[in-house]
Amino acid sequence: MYEFDFERPSTIAEAVAALATEDAQALGGGQTLIPTLKQRLASPSKLVSLSGIAEMKGISADGGTVTIGGGTSHAAVAAGAGAYPALAALAGNIGDPAVRSRGTIGGSLANNDPSACYPSAALASGATIVTNTREIAADDYFEGMFTTALEEGEIITAVRFPVPDAAAYAKFEQPASRFALVGVFVAKYADGVRVAVTGASEDGVFRWTEAEEALSANFSVDAVAGLSASADGLISDLHGDAAYRAHLIGVMTKRAVAAAS
Repeated sequence: MYEFDFERPSTIAEAVAALATEDAQALGGGQTLIPTLKQRLASPSKLVSLSGIAEMKGISADGGTVTIGGGTSHAAVAAGAGAYPALAALAGNIGDPAVRSRGTIGGSLANNDPSACYPSAALASGATIVTNTREIAADDYFEGMFTTALEEGEIITAVRFPVPDAAAYAKFEQPASRFALVGVFVAKYADGVRVAVTGASEDGVFRWTEAEEALSANFSVDAVAGLSASADGLISDLHGDAAYRAHLIGVMTKRAVAAAS
């Protein structure tokens, strides 16, 4: 590690002011940032911890919408998002107990790891990412691998999830990291079905529109049985090549639909 300043504000306003300092970096649960610092892949002069901001924690459900504070841990989402069971189940299968106790939903979405689970839930749910300055629709938020619409110093304060009529998440995990080799979140709403895929693409999370159209017409495993995802632009690494991941997209989609049904 190396020397850096550390601040732990108690309000969003204090955090925004602290992040206005040149080369300051927000710190959520630290599950990605701390290893990055240890490897000297990042070297901010100041870390601004968001863990002490009470207004960024907690879960509420109202009028068919579940709102989760950006500083809420994965473990808290797993235990408290019962109004959206598929989301709670997803959170309960992130990493291990240590990761779930420290990692936060806001930190995960801000980092936008291409194999993280939450981006698929946000995109499939048509969630709204709320920051200290604005609200961003999930369809406009994810811009590529580790890239989002967040501006410098902008903080995710909450995420609003419209609760679907039916939903499920199916993940084929890399056993060492428990990240998704391929994960598929399927959410059925009155106006159609949304399907989001994580872990597979070089561009990060994406919607599989062909599956959405088929499932909107017939929400059943049979509707997607004949579909094949394209391998173009998919990740190839030591865990699996693009063709393997394309195959897994179909398999995980079927499993998610079966679970949701």
